[in-house]
Amino acid sequence: MIIAVDGPAASGKGTIARALAKHYALPYLDTGLLYRAVGLSVQLMALDPEKEADAVAASAFDDSLLDDPALREDEVGLLASVVSAHPLVRAALFQRQRRFAAQPGGAVLDGRDIGTVIAPEADAKLFVKATPNIRAQRRHAELQARGGLLSKDRVLADIRARDARDSSRSTAPLAMAADAALLDTSFLSIEASVQRAIALVEARRSR
Repeated sequence: MIIAVDGPAASGKGTIARALAKHYALPYLDTGLLYRAVGLSVQLMALDPEKEADAVAASAFDDSLLDDPALREDEVGLLASVVSAHPLVRAALFQRQRRFAAQPGGAVLDGRDIGTVIAPEADAKLFVKATPNIRAQRRHAELQARGGLLSKDRVLADIRARDARDSSRSTAPLAMAADAALLDTSFLSIEASVQRAIALVEARRSR
């Protein structure tokens, strides 16, 4: 069984995807980490994330980089959003994601184009959303817990800018698959969101 979980930043899709993977005993991939790894590589190599050739050069990172705590830094998240807009970067990471999705037994993947590009054949697809203000509150709380100093207004502005980039890029834009189930977590607790996600997957499996 392949489960695709898509949605914008701080919508709760990662938490939900991890919970689904645990519930169904499936391997899990946060595909956003791959783009964060490219962004971090660009930073470490002192390259320009706006230049596609530089971003592609940073795409040949070693898997060990996926364990680097720096990937969770907000600055790296912004770099990830920039490099992910390059078609050749997405092409470079496509097969890595496809192999994970197509492994025997299935998998859970979360990202922004899983149900539309990476695994359009997924058995269950969820599109997780929340209002920009709610997402900014969540991200700001995460950053504060890690000692971050960004204001909530700055976090909200970054989220809006990232949404605009992700939705308007020419290759694999953030979009809800036609056969995906919508899950709005704006006013749901984590527990309620997870239970709703499981119910949506079960409803799809029973069809």
